[in-house]
Amino acid sequence: MSALLAGKRIVITGAARGLGQSFARAAADAGARLVLCDILEQPLQETAATLSEQGAEVDAVTIDLADPASIEQAFARIADGGGIDGLVNNAALATGVGGVNMLDYDIELWDRVMRVNVRGTWLVSRAAVPLLPRGGKIVNVASDTALWGAPNLLAYTASKGAVIAMTRSMARELGERGICVNAIAPGLTRVEATEYVPAARHQLYETGRALAGAQQPQDVDGSVLYLLSPLADFVTGQLLPVNGGFIFN
Repeated sequence: MSALLAGKRIVITGAARGLGQSFARAAADAGARLVLCDILEQPLQETAATLSEQGAEVDAVTIDLADPASIEQAFARIADGGGIDGLVNNAALATGVGGVNMLDYDIELWDRVMRVNVRGTWLVSRAAVPLLPRGGKIVNVASDTALWGAPNLLAYTASKGAVIAMTRSMARELGERGICVNAIAPGLTRVEATEYVPAARHQLYETGRALAGAQQPQDVDGSVLYLLSPLADFVTGQLLPVNGGFIFN
């Protein structure tokens, strides 16, 4: 696996912690050169420094997916370092967005979730396309909440359903450029962003999986490495659930 992404320059959003941080570690171990992006500037710098100390080639770029100007500035800086070979759209508004019935959901929160998770994913992808070669890869991180219709989480679930739909359209539009676009749908994973999730929801997942138990960030790494690698050069427009068999695709 050490050579799977050898020399590839990979951009990962939401890389300061959680899944994104785990993806960054795995990609570095696979030989990638990393550009890590997040709105959380201090944790981002700490993650980048840790990986750099371990021998990875890492750049850290602060980005706010709710702000189109921030996305443009971030990718102008990324472009100064040359082209890229892959993008992982992992950043999303996930903490504190659930627990309320659709009848009581706050409109401003709905709009904020859509602005970051849907529009932000589109704008980041659009900014990345000019830097991607034929054979470049985009991996969108969706969620299996959109596959089973998780209750009391409407905006997040809807946003991740939109990411899945966008992935398919993007794959068709970018196919003429030779760019592959795919999505993964992780299940509920034990990370900082899911600490607010009620214990009953965690238990629902952990007892309902074909592979029973908690899902950890490293359980998702392999799917991302595969979709970024030459092994997936003829795979595009696909959705890969990675949830231990809680939901089958």
